[in-house]
Amino acid sequence: MSHDGGGPRAALRQVALLTAGLLVVPALAGCGSDDPAGRPLAGADIARADRALIADGGTLRWAVDTVPDTLNAFQADADATTTRITQAVLPSMYRMDGRGRPVRNPDYLESAEVVDTEPRQVVLYRLNQQAVWSDGREIGAADFAAQWRALSGKDTAYWTARNAGYDRIAKIERGGNDLEVKVTFSRPYADWKSLFTPLYPKEVMGTPDSFNDGARRKLKVTAGPFTVKKVDTGKDEVTLTRNVRWWGDPAKLERIVLRAVPHDKRISALGAGTVDLAEIGPGAARRITAAALPRSGDNPLAGPGAARSAAAALRSWAVAHGSDEEAADEEVSARGKLREKAGKRARRQKALAGFEVRASLEPAYTQLALNGADGPLADERVRRAVARALDRRAIAEAVLKPLGLPAEPLGSHLALSGQAVYADHSGALGEQDAEEAQALLADAGWEPGGPVKGKKEKDEGEGEEAAGPEGEEDGDSEEDTGSEGDDGTYIVGEDDKAPHDSGTGTRHLQQGGAPGAYAPRGTAAPARAGGARVAKDGKALTLRFVLPSGPGADALHTVAGRIARMLERIGIGTKITKVDDASYFKDHIASGKYDLALYSWPATAYPATDARPVYAKPVPAADGSLNVEQNYTRVGTDQVDQLFDQALTTLDDSERRALLRKADSRIWAAAGSIPLYQRPQLTAARKDLVNAGAFGFRTPVYEDMGFLKKGAKPAAGPSPDVPSAG
Repeated sequence: MSHDGGGPRAALRQVALLTAGLLVVPALAGCGSDDPAGRPLAGADIARADRALIADGGTLRWAVDTVPDTLNAFQADADATTTRITQAVLPSMYRMDGRGRPVRNPDYLESAEVVDTEPRQVVLYRLNQQAVWSDGREIGAADFAAQWRALSGKDTAYWTARNAGYDRIAKIERGGNDLEVKVTFSRPYADWKSLFTPLYPKEVMGTPDSFNDGARRKLKVTAGPFTVKKVDTGKDEVTLTRNVRWWGDPAKLERIVLRAVPHDKRISALGAGTVDLAEIGPGAARRITAAALPRSGDNPLAGPGAARSAAAALRSWAVAHGSDEEAADEEVSARGKLREKAGKRARRQKALAGFEVRASLEPAYTQLALNGADGPLADERVRRAVARALDRRAIAEAVLKPLGLPAEPLGSHLALSGQAVYADHSGALGEQDAEEAQALLADAGWEPGGPVKGKKEKDEGEGEEAAGPEGEEDGDSEEDTGSEGDDGTYIVGEDDKAPHDSGTGTRHLQQGGAPGAYAPRGTAAPARAGGARVAKDGKALTLRFVLPSGPGADALHTVAGRIARMLERIGIGTKITKVDDASYFKDHIASGKYDLALYSWPATAYPATDARPVYAKPVPAADGSLNVEQNYTRVGTDQVDQLFDQALTTLDDSERRALLRKADSRIWAAAGSIPLYQRPQLTAARKDLVNAGAFGFRTPVYEDMGFLKKGAKPAAGPSPDVPSAG
């Protein structure tokens, strides 16, 4: 989406599109293919431009969430800024294309392929002969081997956060020459392309001390288009500069400064001219778009002299009409301060007119999580009733449509539209159907209007003894959902970071088809007044809905309110509890202190590896606790685990997709989590900044970012990573 041309008329249309929710980002229509993966719903919006049109030099000031605590991406406290830095300064064997699929990075790899499967899987990497570290040493087998040993999990002196895939390697050795690396696996590993991205030099990975502490605040040796010059915690910024030993297309920018700016301060930073690129929320997007409009009352001929003349006239008028001179001076001073503030606002608005909003869909999705560990949601029928009550399309439209983004409900837990494994398996659970949801509740013993012990029912069940969560924790804010209602708002702010055989249930199943997805045949939906609270054993069914309380969560609150009203129609009450952002995940989601919650998962090109811990069946630990890995809903099945295990060892792409799609269908049927929508991605960018913005799936190409030469224009049309509709 480009907003740089056409003057006031074009700007007015731009605002109308954003505020009316008309199509700003083109939906990428299908082209008749039978591939259930489809295509991405939106392409990258980065103001594409050929390198020849980009000026040489300049500094890009990029707003980020944090200055990272570590530059080692394999440590537990690595974050999104760590990833951004490593993408710019370290080798990656594969990166994501515009469809969220891994593609070979030719700057480092000439080729990589499985050359043997028996008796063991062997992958042969052929490295780019120009690839060298910033100290001049060739990238080679020694670096691969050092990273494998550090991440294999065999040496606990390495403080690693993950070792998936590396624990399956048996050995790494030099191939036929210095440019070949041969990796032999002890067990088949389908997601081998996920390994060695990023690749650290052996100087970092070679010993536990260097791994644990040597790359937290500095990277002495790098191998990307940029290198780390300084991590400045005092200024809250990281400076990257051109790597003089980079062998690929030289970086257009002289430096990139990653500056930590809180989300609620970014519009001010943009207006003050201290950042050039920033992810923003919808409120900031509207202000930037509106800044392009001409302001009524502007008088370009009125300068400081005119202001002084007006002040003198005001003073003379006040004195003539009975005010003493001191009071008149105070009045003039007050008016002057107001004018000064107005002037600052006007200058800031004028500065914002130099930016535009670039919009796409983030490679992440928001879900409704249902805690199945205990309480009413431990019963699959109740979870399915909740799921069948939801109008997922209406929820997606509430978040995405006002932003002009394609508003499609997500059909998979394991991938996003366009990714290889994607297929819509929501039919394994069924469409929204209030009567069917009510029948499921009745089959589980939850009856409308049943007696509630020890309490006199109040309006909408408020004050009833609830069958859901117990009590409140200190600092939590709880409210009944009857008053939750901000209907008309926008997107989920960032909180915080995939994948599907056409024969495994893409059609909607009929009643009696998928076991447990529907109430038993013949179960009638109970006749009742809409919204009458259901009860069982003297307790009304009320679920605790936990949400973060921060300013970036406004849209989550809106989504929660909509969900609560949908549940109310089938007789389920909710208590929305807003908790501090810092404690939301650790103290509530991870610890299981919720019934319903909204949070997001990042997309992955490697679902067999990355999604398994999210959906693995919890197992008892040695100390008697429950090991849930990342399955915070505590809902899992042996069959889903087996399908993931099979997929992880299946090297045939088509067979692996079929297994993962089958797993996704089973995950839907279990109703532990309900995917809602792909998250919006809004980025403010200087109008002359190109090849940067809302990247969507695509891994940024840092060497191509830069500022246009005078008079040059970015390319029109969708990202080349996304196939054109046909």
